[in-house]
Amino acid sequence: MVEALGISLTEFIFYLINFLILVGVLGKFLYKPFLNLMDTRKQSIQDALENAELTNRRADEKMQNYNKRIARVEEEGREIVREAKVKADAQARTIIEDANQKAADIMAKAEQSIEREKEKAMEEMRQEIAALAVLVAEKIVEREIQRVGQEAIVDEVIRQARSKGWQN
Repeated sequence: MVEALGISLTEFIFYLINFLILVGVLGKFLYKPFLNLMDTRKQSIQDALENAELTNRRADEKMQNYNKRIARVEEEGREIVREAKVKADAQARTIIEDANQKAADIMAKAEQSIEREKEKAMEEMRQEIAALAVLVAEKIVEREIQRVGQEAIVDEVIRQARSKGWQN
């Protein structure tokens, strides 16, 4: 069969030995470094994947921490708003109570002032009536001397009082 190809058996053996030497040399100098290069590449890819996974876990942990912080901050914000509302309501109640108290004080002072004015007016009326009575008495006595009727005296006193504005 080797002779059918046009080469002799010795040539075939020589080619075979050269081929085996070539395979051995290539295997030693190229195949093993190629396998080492592939193993190194495989290991670097594996390390990069592990590093990426570790980085993802750290990022997830940080994200959870940030979410917890955000939740705490939001809760603190709601608590601050709640406290501010309670303080505002309390302050509003205090202001309303103070206003009601001031209004009650003003009303009491107004009532006292009205009562004083009423008493003053009553006193002035008593004095006017007393002065009027004295004037009527004077006129009656004066008319009595002149013998004029009491009705004319009273009418004259009233007329004089009106013209003078009920004063002495």
